[in-house]
Amino acid sequence: MTEKYAVVVVGGGAAGLSAALVLGRARHRTLVVDAGEPRNAPAAHMQGYLTRDGMPPAEFLALGREEIARYGVELVRDRVVDVARSEEFTVVLAGGRTVQARRLVVATGLKDELPAVAGVAERFGRDVLHCPFCHGWEVRDQPFGVLASSPASVHQALMVSQWSKDVRFFLHTVAEEELPDEDLRRLAAAGVEVVPSEVAGLAVEDDRLTGIRLADGTEHARSVLFLAPRAVPQTGLLEGLGAELHDTPFGAYPVVDATGLTSVPGVWAAGNAIGFAEQVVHAASGGYRAASAIVGDLLMTDLDAAAQV
Repeated sequence: MTEKYAVVVVGGGAAGLSAALVLGRARHRTLVVDAGEPRNAPAAHMQGYLTRDGMPPAEFLALGREEIARYGVELVRDRVVDVARSEEFTVVLAGGRTVQARRLVVATGLKDELPAVAGVAERFGRDVLHCPFCHGWEVRDQPFGVLASSPASVHQALMVSQWSKDVRFFLHTVAEEELPDEDLRRLAAAGVEVVPSEVAGLAVEDDRLTGIRLADGTEHARSVLFLAPRAVPQTGLLEGLGAELHDTPFGAYPVVDATGLTSVPGVWAAGNAIGFAEQVVHAASGGYRAASAIVGDLLMTDLDAAAQV
C-alpha cells in the first residue's frame, strides 16, 4: 500500500530541514526527500548565520538531520521525479517509491551556472567567489578581481569595494560603452579600476589564485575573483503542478505569499526555490514560516471536516 504522510518536503537543505523540524515538533508525519546536492557545497564555511558563523555547510546539514530525526521525521536520499495532485499529492521518487502527502513543501533550491572561463569551476567557493557578504571578511584587503557577465556586474564591483580598496573590474565580454555614465562615475569614486579586455583564464600557483590572464596575453596579479553565476531555479516540480511563476533578473521563481504558499493549494516553497538571494539564514526562516502555516492549515481543515460530521 502507498505510504501516507501529512507533509512531504522536497529538498534537505536549510529550508527543507527547518520546515521538517517544525512539522516534526508539531507531531505531523513528515518525509524529507533529499537529493544531496546543496547549493553551498563548494564553500568550506558559511558566514553570517548567528551562532553558526564559520561552520562548514556539511556539518550544519548533518546537525539538522540529527535534529529532525529526534521528532520522528524520516529522511530518504532520493529525488522526486513526479508529483500528481488530486485530493492529496502522489509523490513518485526516482528509486521507485511512491508516497502520498496532504501538503507539500518544495525546497529544491537552484543551481549556479559558472562562466566558461578556464579554471573558474575548479576554484569556485575557494578564491573564486560570488557573495561578499558570505566571504568578504575572509578575503578582506586582498587584491580583488570582478568578472563582468553583464553591465549589471557593476553592482558587484561596487559592493566588493567595501572589503578591499584594490579592485579591478574585468569587463570580459562586456563593452565599456555599455556601461552608463553614472556607473562609470561610481566605479571611479570607489577606486575600482576598469579593465576592458576579455579574460582567458586564471593563474594558479601552489593551489591558490595568483592572477587573471587576459586574452591579449597580459596578466593581472589578483588573489580573489568575484563573479556572478547564472542562477537556474529548480522549478520543474512547481511548473508541473501549474504554479504561477514571475520573471526576475535572476530567473523565473514561483509567486508566493508571506508564508511561502504558492498559487497551487497545499504547496509551499522556501529557500532558493523562491529567490536567488536567499542566504542560509533566510532559507531556514522561510522553511519555519512555511511549516508553521501548514500546521495551522491542516488543523483548520481537520476541524472544519469534523464540524460537518
